Amino acid sequence: MLISDLRKSFVSPAGERLDVLRGVSFSARPGEALAIIGASGAGKTTLLNLLGGLETPDHGNIFLGEFAVDSATPSALAGFRRTHVGFLFQFHHLLPDLSAVENVALPLAIARTSWREAMDRATKSLETLALGDRLKHAVGRLSGGEQQRVAVSRALITNPSFVFADEPTGNLDASFTAEIGKTLVNYARNRAATVIIATHNENLAQLCDRTMVLTGGILCEA
Repeated sequence: MLISDLRKSFVSPAGERLDVLRGVSFSARPGEALAIIGASGAGKTTLLNLLGGLETPDHGNIFLGEFAVDSATPSALAGFRRTHVGFLFQFHHLLPDLSAVENVALPLAIARTSWREAMDRATKSLETLALGDRLKHAVGRLSGGEQQRVAVSRALITNPSFVFADEPTGNLDASFTAEIGKTLVNYARNRAATVIIATHNENLAQLCDRTMVLTGGILCEA
């Protein structure tokens, strides 16, 4: 992953220009888990959205491997995301009408895996996260920690080369934070994937291989 001179601004309701990212440059290698820390509102979520192609930069280049996110067509970007990128959001974004296993199977089905195989793989993934007895539960009946483990499983189910996790532990207690952090770090190492974790949790950041700080729109080594 190679990011060069990334800039992004927004216009406030009052018409004021807000420069969120002022020239962010960094690289991350396969097999590395990188933590990005910063205060609330520092731009961590914006940065992850840009890396994953969910938002468009005002300036700069984003290379995920050899794929140029910033210049890709919408269809090419959607295809790349579907097969190579996993997202883990702070508020899960799980589908409430589906069971835990159906939520995890869905990305595989979208990628045209047969539903039977998708469900089999989703079942095995959830079992590794100690959710084998919650497979058919509606996600609304799960605890916050269980919901986040489902979200982790969904983010990793397609074996993505790049994983972007935005405050993945939120307000979870220390044991869940450590569990989810270790799952993501181990995934990076075992799959030679690049995992970027935006967090304000120092304990989670310490599990990663490297930490960078986003402040004033600039990203620096911690």
